[in-house]
Amino acid sequence: MMRRVLVIGANGFLGRHVFRLLSRQPELAAVGTSRAGSPDLARLDLILDPPAVVGAVLAAAHPDVVVNCAGAVSGEAADLAAANVTGPAKLVGALARYAPGTRLVHLGSAAEYGLTEPRVPITETREPHPVGVYGVSKLAGTETVALARTFGLDTLVLRVFNPIGAGAPATSLPGRLLAELCRATAEHDAVHLGSLDSVRDFVDVRDIADAVLAAVQSSTVDEPVLNVASGRATPVRILVRDLVRLSGFTGPVFAIGNGSVRSADVPWQQADVSAIARELGWKPAIDLMDSLREMWQAVTDDAND
Repeated sequence: MMRRVLVIGANGFLGRHVFRLLSRQPELAAVGTSRAGSPDLARLDLILDPPAVVGAVLAAAHPDVVVNCAGAVSGEAADLAAANVTGPAKLVGALARYAPGTRLVHLGSAAEYGLTEPRVPITETREPHPVGVYGVSKLAGTETVALARTFGLDTLVLRVFNPIGAGAPATSLPGRLLAELCRATAEHDAVHLGSLDSVRDFVDVRDIADAVLAAVQSSTVDEPVLNVASGRATPVRILVRDLVRLSGFTGPVFAIGNGSVRSADVPWQQADVSAIARELGWKPAIDLMDSLREMWQAVTDDAND
């Protein structure tokens, strides 16, 4: 029997890849939404739309699974709270009222964990201690979704570590590096970046989409939260070195100042991905160099169009 899936935020960085993969599955009927709407996507704004409108979208799609890829990674505290807390809460309320038998797969963030012990992979049992407004807002959204399990909703939070791949936004470190490489090449200038001293767990956006697919297809999901990551700790300095080499850029690269506000005070992260392997049978399949090649190829293709 074909399963119906509603992907909210299907025009975002993660949402595009998730929606594309789910749409290609012959056993799934996928419908996507975006805040603005488009010929291919229905309109849905979890921040501004009243609960009745959210309920009407759910009723029209009649999904077996809802995948929430919507959210914000930057902005003022009020903007982050609206996108990452109010939005998921409104969605949970609408599901409870209009579609209580629907599974909700919600995308969380590694920023929820906050400061962690170096060289110790992070398991889902570790108590979160976010250090920035973004992480606090994402954790509040995760806890809202997880709490819904206590009143009967079928929910799962996929706690995504540092996504990387084609179309990475400028708010992410890979996206900033790509933009800076393109600028420096065009202007015959040096590349200027913030601190490269941190260590991160980068996971390809296509692997993230595969994890969502596994969550959609699974008959049952016992754990409320599962890490989605590569399970490898990569120094940011190595990622920068490898992408610079792939690009062919031969000018100087300067690392001055601090990194992004979202990464403040978190020098090291690496996930333990054994739980999602047990629960969903998912493992990361794409290595970092493949991710970097895909990113740079996408930039090159756009430049040639």
